Order: sequence, then structure tokens, then C-alpha cells
Amino acid sequence: MKIISYNVNGIRAALNKGFIDWLTAADPDVICIQEIKALKEQLDLAVFEDAGYTYHYWFSAQKKGYSGVAVLCKTEPNHVEYGTGIESMDFEGRNLRVDYDGISIMSLYLPSGTNDARLQHKLDYMDMFQDYINKLKKDVPNLIICGDYNICHEEIDIHNPKMKGVSGFLPEEREWLGKFIDSGFIDSYRYINPEKQEFSWWSYRANARANNKGWRLDYAMVAKPLQENIKRAVILTEAVHSDHCPILVEIDN
Repeated sequence: MKIISYNVNGIRAALNKGFIDWLTAADPDVICIQEIKALKEQLDLAVFEDAGYTYHYWFSAQKKGYSGVAVLCKTEPNHVEYGTGIESMDFEGRNLRVDYDGISIMSLYLPSGTNDARLQHKLDYMDMFQDYINKLKKDVPNLIICGDYNICHEEIDIHNPKMKGVSGFLPEEREWLGKFIDSGFIDSYRYINPEKQEFSWWSYRANARANNKGWRLDYAMVAKPLQENIKRAVILTEAVHSDHCPILVEIDN
């Protein structure tokens, strides 16, 4: 099973930049999308269906033009779970899960901590998310959580490791992500590429992408029971529909 995760920074903008042609060429079985910034009703859904993604699920934020996640599938899942059931997490449309036989895939968009209020919201969200996943794994052990975590885990994951005072690389954020992994997950990219430095997000400022001054914020976290099933994990840096690029993991299912 080939799974891609992509923060598109606005699905309508990405569509105008050739997203469908890229998706057809990439040909994942499932693609998790974050920051769709649209309601389902605002999209021409036929373009996704014509590309082979007959089954598509959208979980938008209550605020128009903001946040939101989606999952597009070639094969119909057994079950689709919208949100977490926790109102303070769900009103911004940040979690969507599809379940198949032997594997479940979640599209996740963790908040960013752009100011003090949002940082506290992010920290609260992270704690609630950990509790939610701890409980979920009892019923859904073979879980893959793909998405924009808005955190660089280690110094190798950021172009300038001295940026310790910036949200996304704060000590408490990095510590949380480490503990999240230790709770039963594999960072699939780092598992396959233990020493490789690649990034998945670049600021639009100061020509950051051309100079490769990036951050690795996007992860496919694979539950430990599936560790031996991880066959490939790559960052698709050539895709340029967003300030992020997609990541890919292949699982033997």
C-alpha cells in the first residue's frame, strides 16, 4: 500500500498549480491532505474521482478558508472517523481516519504555535491527542498517522538547529514528539533514512526553498506492530504545489 501525506496550503490553490496531474503520476492508494482551506461544497469533486479516487472524505474547519483535512482513497474503507470527538480539537478540522482490514490511516494537522495563545492551544492539543491515541490503539493497533506535525524532532530535521526559541523547534515540542514516538510509533522516514537530511517545508521568505533552508515537519508515524512492513519512506521534494512537499510511505499490507 502506497500512502502519501501532503499539506497543500489550500487545495484550490494546489489544483491551479497542477495538483491533479501530479497525483495521477504519483498514484498513491491513499493520500492524506492537510490544510485544505475549503469546504467540500466549494470543490469540483469530479476531478478527484476522474483521477481514480472514487472515495474521498473531507473534514473542514468551522472557520471558512482555514485548516481542514481530507483523505482520498482508491478503495473504499471499512470505516471513516471524522475528528476525535473532542470539541476543542475538532472545530478546526484536524483529524480524519480511514480503516481497512489490518491497517488504519489518519490524516493529522497539528496546530502551529505562531503566538502565545496559539502555542498554548498547540500544547493542549498535543496532550489531548496523546491521550486520544493511547486509547485508540487498544482498538486500532495498526495505525499510521500521516500529516503535518508542525514540529522538527531532531537537529538533523532543521536547517538551523540554533532556532531553539521558535515554535516548531521548542524543547517542549521536541520532547513531546519524542515521547509520542516512544509511546509506540516509528518515524518511517528516519527509520529508512537514519542519517539523511531532507526537509518538507520551506518559508516563502528569503528564497528559503531555493536555498534549501527548510524544516522536516511532515511525518508518517507507523505503529510498532507494522514496523517490519515498512518498505520505503521518501520525501517528494520535486512537488511544488505548496510551501510543503509530500511525503510517502509504502507498507506491505
